[in-house]
Amino acid sequence: MSGWHAKPLFDVPTIDPEEPSDPVWHPLQHHLRMTAFGANAYVAAESGLNLLEAHDETKSGQEELYVVVSGAARFTLDGEDVEAPAPFVVAVVDPAVTRAAVSVEPGTTVLAFGGEPRKEFESSWSGRWFRSVPRAGDGRTRPNPSD
Repeated sequence: MSGWHAKPLFDVPTIDPEEPSDPVWHPLQHHLRMTAFGANAYVAAESGLNLLEAHDETKSGQEELYVVVSGAARFTLDGEDVEAPAPFVVAVVDPAVTRAAVSVEPGTTVLAFGGEPRKEFESSWSGRWFRSVPRAGDGRTRPNPSD
């Protein structure tokens, strides 16, 4: 076993959908032998397919980051819809937030990362690099429609 793995996303084996409304699932964490955090890719061949079933993470306590890398998705976060055209990020830092997502365009691909916070991650990068970068407020940061 080597200390690294590299390959095109669509060369990662898949878990086929159980239901016709489910996405194709690329189990990145399992296939790439990662243990520090969960990582998956979900691909919806058609619009209107579930990318994420409605769930919360109260049992696991994990935070999740979703990255829309192609297409567009509609996330529902505690009943509020958020349109997410690629490239777009959605961070769910409160495990109690109910989250779900459906594809808005064919070929929508969402990367999902999750992990339980044990202590705040400390980057090896210098904190001075981030001084001018504001942190998201209440988790409801949205793009400015005029941008």
